[in-house]
Amino acid sequence: MKVHMKMTPATSSHRILFGRRTLLIGMSVLMAVSVPLAYVQKAMADRWDSQIASLQQQANQYQAQANELAKKADTLQGKLDQINAQIYALQAQIDVNQRKNDQLKTDIEANQVKLAKAQDGLGDILANLYVDDDISAVEMLASSQNIGDFVDKQEYRSAIRDQLNITISEVKKIKQQLEDDKKAVEKILAELGLQRQQMGAVQAEQQQLVNETRGEEAAYQQLVANARNSMASVRAHQQAYYASLGGNTNGGTVGSFTYWGWSGNRACGSDGYPYCGGQDTYADPWNLYNRECVSYVAWAVANRFGRSIQPFHGDGNAYQWPTSAPYWSGAYRVYDPQPGDVVVLPASGSFAPVGHVMIVESVDGGNLFVSQYNFYGTGQYSTMFIKNSGIILLRFPS
Repeated sequence: MKVHMKMTPATSSHRILFGRRTLLIGMSVLMAVSVPLAYVQKAMADRWDSQIASLQQQANQYQAQANELAKKADTLQGKLDQINAQIYALQAQIDVNQRKNDQLKTDIEANQVKLAKAQDGLGDILANLYVDDDISAVEMLASSQNIGDFVDKQEYRSAIRDQLNITISEVKKIKQQLEDDKKAVEKILAELGLQRQQMGAVQAEQQQLVNETRGEEAAYQQLVANARNSMASVRAHQQAYYASLGGNTNGGTVGSFTYWGWSGNRACGSDGYPYCGGQDTYADPWNLYNRECVSYVAWAVANRFGRSIQPFHGDGNAYQWPTSAPYWSGAYRVYDPQPGDVVVLPASGSFAPVGHVMIVESVDGGNLFVSQYNFYGTGQYSTMFIKNSGIILLRFPS
């Protein structure tokens, strides 16, 4: 049913806004790009959003790879730390045994000095004994003052011989023990040195793995940074484009399309639309990204005007609605607009090269009052008036 109201653009805005404030709902600028979600696809906002989404997907993939490599590097580093701990323990044993070896060398040198002194002393004793041995027992007895003196001399000689044997035996025993200890320590040092060498090779190999993995992680982090820099550049181009449309003006004419009385942006959800949160962060029941013009209009068609609209399957971009809406939902083109009809701004001309959809709130002759989301690419709700020219009107079945 048409609503005929005679009003000028300057005066009609406030009257309609007042009378239908609770019904106003909005839209967004949309482009032909699809991104998978489960087994279906979601419609993206515009060509820049498509690029941004693709770059974000790349950044997420690169970040996931970097995170996996970071975990792998941490695991490898843990093993390297264990190897280093084993090497430190080996080196500690080497240091202990090296000190033992050094001490044994010192002890052997000291024993050599001791042996040399003993040998010198024994040489003097042996010389004296040799002189005494040249004296016969008869001569010794004759030179002795008494028999007791003779016996004392004999016992002294025997004692000297016994002491010589003991001293020589002990010196040899100490010498042998020191040599044996030195050989044992040198063997231990050789074994520990071999282990240290082997562990050093393992350490170098593990360190190389850690370095390579850290390098791969850094490369992926650089890819993440590159993707994010590209996203920033694309967003800058996107904002520059929307700015060129006069994003802060309340009206204008581009080709055959004319609008006026733009309400300005309002917060998401202020109109009842439920799919707020970060723009383009999830899909609504029609497989359309949230806070886009297509998502809002699909919600309004179903929930505000009680029309039948089915999920889109990867072809829900605004410029695709003239063909995809009839195919999926049985919508059809009309020329006599009424509330609940969908306005499609074709993907043509300088104003909407990526397509845009709005929903008709009321009709006044050739003027339409519409609501929408994402006008000027902000992801927010707004209303405005448009001329019924240069547009496509779609009506969904009850």
